[in-house]
Amino acid sequence: MLSGVAQGTVVGFDEPRGLGEITDADGHAYPFHCTRIADGSRTIAVGTDVSFVVVAGPLGRWEASEIRPSTGG
Repeated sequence: MLSGVAQGTVVGFDEPRGLGEITDADGHAYPFHCTRIADGSRTIAVGTDVSFVVVAGPLGRWEASEIRPSTGG
């Protein structure tokens, strides 16, 4: 998924470092920093289903951005 909104699950989050990882349905993993959580909370629980946008990160890899918990609708 390289365009539009993707769906996935938070599979890891290190709160002290602010670093996490989301995996999509195809098994692709996307790292993220807590500042990419859309509501500004800077924390999210492991196991949370989310929507996100895939962007090119500063290290040249695909990362998750605009992360929002899924509404289930």
